[in-house]
Parts: sequence; structure tokens; C-alpha cells
Amino acid sequence: MAYPKVSIIMNCLNGEQYLKQALDSVFKQTYDDWEVIFWDNASTDGSAVIAKSYGGRVRYFNSQTTYPLGKARNFAIKKAQGDFIAFLDCDDIWLPQKLEKQVALLEKDSEVALVFSDMMIFDGSKDIYQYLGKHKPPRGNVFRELLVNYFIGIVSVVIRKSAVKDIGWFDERFENIEDMDLFLRIAYLFKLDYVDEPLVKWRLHEKSQTFTKYGLFADEWDLLLEKLIGLYPGFKASYAKEIRGYASKTTQLRVLGEWLNHRPINARKLLKTASLSKISRFSYLVLTFFPTSIFFLLYKLRYRIQNLKQNF
Repeated sequence: MAYPKVSIIMNCLNGEQYLKQALDSVFKQTYDDWEVIFWDNASTDGSAVIAKSYGGRVRYFNSQTTYPLGKARNFAIKKAQGDFIAFLDCDDIWLPQKLEKQVALLEKDSEVALVFSDMMIFDGSKDIYQYLGKHKPPRGNVFRELLVNYFIGIVSVVIRKSAVKDIGWFDERFENIEDMDLFLRIAYLFKLDYVDEPLVKWRLHEKSQTFTKYGLFADEWDLLLEKLIGLYPGFKASYAKEIRGYASKTTQLRVLGEWLNHRPINARKLLKTASLSKISRFSYLVLTFFPTSIFFLLYKLRYRIQNLKQNF
């Protein structure tokens, strides 16, 4: 029996609002050798009806319990038949040549375990920002650069399944950065490549888990660093410079997390000892005096400002 080359993992929890757009973008792919593994994470809306309406190429599975995303993705991957694994969340969109261009790179070089692409960040009505833009990431052995300046979006990746066989998929201890953990472990052992153009659209909206659980990031970054140190002998010495940069970003996430969890006084205490520039320290300090309800608006504004800078 011939299996599809690519298994597309879609995990869904009450995603009916944008689901049809996401699935339509798969069916518009110029590369046609794929299956969709649709894992319904105990949705209570019309997601199941929509998914099943697309026929047999969307293999529908469901659970009676809502699991954390990493665990739900692991369930879905166990059903995958393809040599390559890709991910599409129900609120995001693929552009038509995504699979064609990325599978070509994986088939060209057997040492490449993961191919990613640039992303267009959009709000549903218009594009806001090209994620990588003029700042081109490295190719090949990129672990060092990825650790200090993480630049991969899960919606953009295609992974060689055999490369993950011995390192495991998603660590279920993480709720927000399970993809970052996986991609760093892949990058430590294998080459990565990328397509230098946006092949996906990542939807920016307030109900995204990125925003609803933003306060968890700092603790999970700490856990990830501890994990990497335990996995790889001599890691602290080999990556001392990168770890310092990583720790600085973790501090920024912790300040934001304290503010978002309605503990602004704790955030200000952290800022007193944080290794940040004067401008960053002042900006975060001012932020702690505002209501957390403005966070999403500021996040969106940041991308708009970056877009202006990118175009000059």
C-alpha cells in the first residue's frame, strides 16, 4: 500500500471560526502527496462537521478529554503515515507552494532534518509584517544561532520523521514552547534549511494560546535550558555566551509574565536587578503601570512598527 509522503498535523480545539480557511489552503497546495491528521481535542463547536466534510484525505480522530497541545500533537503524530511531518493550526493559512518548495529541499539533501520558511503575520484582514524579511537566518548547523535568537514558527516547518525517531517528539511538560524544545533538539543533531520567502500566514489574534498563556513563557524557558544542560555534556561551557543572551531574554519574559499575572510590583522588583539596557528597563517599567488589557494591542503595534522599519 502506498502511503502519502507528507502528514499534516492539525490539532483543533473549538476552531470552527477559521478552520475552513486553513483546510482550503491545504487543498490548494501545488504538491499533492499528503494526508491531514485531524485531531479534535474535545471540541464542542462545529469543528468536527467542518473537518469531516472534506472527505477521506482528512483523517479525523477525536478525544473525549482536552489535552495540552504537545500531548495532543503526539497523539496525532502516532497516526501519521508520511515520511515528512508538517503542522497547521486551525487559525493559520498555507500559501499554495509551501509543500512543493519545502519537500524539494528535504529530498535534495538527506542530512537536512527540518525545513522552515519565512512567515507573513496577518490579522485576518491584511498582512502586518514579514517575520524574517531582510534578516536572513543561517542554513545548515544553526543550533548556536537558534538558541540565542529563536526564529522558527511551527506553522512553517516540514520535518523528516525518521530524524526524530530517537529523540522523541513533543515534551509534554511544556504548554507554550514544546515546538521550540523540539526544533532545538533537532538543530543540535541535524542540518536545517529554509525557503527564503513567506510560505505561510500566522494569524495574530487575542484568543491565540501565545497570548492567553504568555505568563508561562519564562518558567518554560528556564525548564528548557535546564533540560538542554542535562542532555548534552559540556553544554554550559560550550554555549556560555549564548546562555547569557538566552538568560537576558528569559528575564524580559519573566517581567512581562509578572505584569500579565497582575503582579506589577514583582515585575518592578525584577527590573531593578535585570541586565537590560536603560531604554528597555524604562520601557518595561512604564508598562507595569498600565492595565494588562493593552498587551495584545502593544504586541500588534510592535509588528506594525517593525514593518515600517523593514520597508525603509
